[in-house]
Amino acid sequence: MEAAGTWALLLLVLLLLLPLALPAIWTRGRLPPGPALLPLLGNLLQLLPGALYFGLLRLSKKYGPVFTVHLGPWRRVVVLVGHKAVQEALGGQAEEFSGRGMLATLDPTFDGHGVFFSNGERWRQLRRFTMLTLRDLGMGKREGEELIQAEARCLVEAFQATAGQPFDPSLLLAQATSNVACSLTVGLRFPYEDEEFQAVVQAAGGILLGISSPWGQTYEMFSWLLQRLPGSRTQLLSHVNTLATFAIEQVQRHQGSLDPSGPARDVEECDSNTEFTDKNLLMTVIYLLFAGTVTWGGPTWKMVLGRQRRNTQGQSERVHEELTRELGAGRAPGLGDRARLPYTDAVLHEAQRLLALVPMGIPRALTKTTYFRGYTLPQGTEVFPLLGSVLHDPEVFKQPEEFNPGRFLDADGRLKKKEAFLPFSLGKRVCLGEGLARAELFLFVTAILQAFSLESPCPVGAVSLQPAVSGLFNIPPAFQLQVRPR
Repeated sequence: MEAAGTWALLLLVLLLLLPLALPAIWTRGRLPPGPALLPLLGNLLQLLPGALYFGLLRLSKKYGPVFTVHLGPWRRVVVLVGHKAVQEALGGQAEEFSGRGMLATLDPTFDGHGVFFSNGERWRQLRRFTMLTLRDLGMGKREGEELIQAEARCLVEAFQATAGQPFDPSLLLAQATSNVACSLTVGLRFPYEDEEFQAVVQAAGGILLGISSPWGQTYEMFSWLLQRLPGSRTQLLSHVNTLATFAIEQVQRHQGSLDPSGPARDVEECDSNTEFTDKNLLMTVIYLLFAGTVTWGGPTWKMVLGRQRRNTQGQSERVHEELTRELGAGRAPGLGDRARLPYTDAVLHEAQRLLALVPMGIPRALTKTTYFRGYTLPQGTEVFPLLGSVLHDPEVFKQPEEFNPGRFLDADGRLKKKEAFLPFSLGKRVCLGEGLARAELFLFVTAILQAFSLESPCPVGAVSLQPAVSGLFNIPPAFQLQVRPR
């Protein structure tokens, strides 16, 4: 009887676990290979939270540039590694790979609304509307350039006010990019001293850290379990609420003052198309404020400025010499000067490449069943295009961990484009603000390097530029900076 009871218990366990294993069994013959799925755990043994990206890179050495993993028992993801695989998918089959995958930490809040989280017809309408509106408001035009130049002057003044004392530039850098986003989306600029503005910028940074942290990576694997635990997302939701409250206040402030007969003034103005609902508008504004504050602001600039500080007698001086030679004394850099400043531009390219701000890429999803490299990928399959593996692909960038601006210069010293330089991703889900981010990076950093020499209270060897947190985003460590007027 005891043996019969044991077998009955084992049979019950198998019956309970079978539904977890069936999806993998049914699709194993059609999907790329990958490590075996463990019930309830997925591939947790190979993909530890806090080192998810590096775990995926290790698996690629065994399974190749296209393979399948399971984040937890039910979330199946196809991973693309290296320039060729990512280019072939996101560039060569852009429509099929244009769906938005899951961000479990934020999906319940946005619920498929807004330009970033939406799919299908909603996404197409919101993307087109957002791009056209931002262009009307100055992105990619002379008005947008002048707006960034004005903010650059404010940033230089704030740096100068430190009077040579050590300071962490993170907040100021994020505020500068956030002000550009605020000017475009809600028509306002905020003083750096404004405490509410500081709180909003810090909340955006908190969201970035939360979704990239080991906790955030764990949540992406086991959201089905963690979301049932009280308080599991309290801190993250508090940051989102701060950003949302700010966005709502600005929308309400402007709704009563809009002139339908006048020119477009901010993103709040839209037509009556069915997808342009209040919820879609609000979620789009929240995303634009978040992206404009943290994604291409502080992290990239910290890499650029920190790298320059570590090379004061080398690359930093060469950049300043080029700025002085081409612009003279006192003339602010403009976007039209890029071609005359190839080495400076190469430094900015190399800093973005080395940082690889979004190493795992933003998750994609297949819009229809797709044939790719001999595999059949069902509609809805999630895809992780590892942008970090593209930007650090040794087949394209020799000695990829070295900081070498020369890799972006041709034999005549002119900037040369590289197909694998994809910090903003590729295809139909490429970053909406790519042009704006590149303009900000060029104008802000050149203004700072033109005005100051960079120093630090820490010994050069003590300054680490390795990410302090590496998850969905790479977040550089905090560092102290001192600036001396030139």
